Amino acid sequence: MRIEDVLSLGPVMPVVTIDDAAAAVPLARALAAGGVRAVEITLRTPAALEAIRAVAGESDVVVGAGTVLRPADFRAAALAGARFAVSPGATPALLDAGAESGLPYLPAIATPGELMAGLERGFSAFKFFPAESIGGRAALRALAGPFPEARFCATGGIDAANAPDYLALANVPCVGGSWVAPREALRSGDFVRIEALARAAAALR
Repeated sequence: MRIEDVLSLGPVMPVVTIDDAAAAVPLARALAAGGVRAVEITLRTPAALEAIRAVAGESDVVVGAGTVLRPADFRAAALAGARFAVSPGATPALLDAGAESGLPYLPAIATPGELMAGLERGFSAFKFFPAESIGGRAALRALAGPFPEARFCATGGIDAANAPDYLALANVPCVGGSWVAPREALRSGDFVRIEALARAAAALR
């Protein structure tokens, strides 16, 4: 699976922070029931790798590791069963590690220079982050001219209201956001709500 294949699984990539790994499988089942086929679990909590391992072993949802900050995170994510990796930025060391890891990798960019550095390393798909703070749709339209080969998962300030405007852009196959699986819904075990949010997200395109 290439990272482009991951981005084509649906219009919305839920970005999830899990405090209790026991919620991971019920979350994945709720997402799948709503038609969402991939999820990014951020490496922001001690429960993250265990949550990835649980989803990888007990669900058909394609699970990835987000907030990859160090080269060592690629190995930890792969050992936990992650099928792809996402970072909130991209350093030369991360780009090298991502290219060598074997995991489909989505580095993040915020400027044309960062995009050019990623393209030079052979990447063609990127996380555009934090989207709303760095020019949003206007910036993505501007990048399409000189960089027609680049594709973006716009993330940061995206919600159900503005996601369709991003998805209307030819260079945006999907968007990322936390609204599909709100942290408070995870903490309270409200998977019925998450399934409904997932169904609405899956229908955005």
